[in-house]
Amino acid sequence: MAAAEEAPGGDGRGGAQNIHIGTAKGAFAFGAHGTANNYEAPRPALAAEQEELLRVVRQLREELRSFASSPQTDELTRQLDETQGEIQTTGEASPGRLTRLRQALQDAATAVGLAASGAAVTQAVAALLGG
Repeated sequence: MAAAEEAPGGDGRGGAQNIHIGTAKGAFAFGAHGTANNYEAPRPALAAEQEELLRVVRQLREELRSFASSPQTDELTRQLDETQGEIQTTGEASPGRLTRLRQALQDAATAVGLAASGAAVTQAVAALLGG
């Protein structure tokens, strides 16, 4: 949000002003002929293993919507969401993220065992972590 104040000695007709900008997000243009362009950064290309992990993470996330909520399934859902976000942002899930996802899968084993895609996510994580 911007706030304008007339500079000391101003004539009151909108001459020189001090502008204070707090927090700003997005594209901005300043001045009489200013233009603003907002470009989205290109998404990183995904390796085949990361693409497969992203696909099965989304599938399991969707399947979990029909399960009763528990602390374990809630944590698994959070880890799935964070894994998806990390892959989409950086192009891959880090080893730390995969380790947290694997632990959440183990903790929610009963629910995941009932989900058709639970085994697929578990296998994809194991392959990326090397076992």
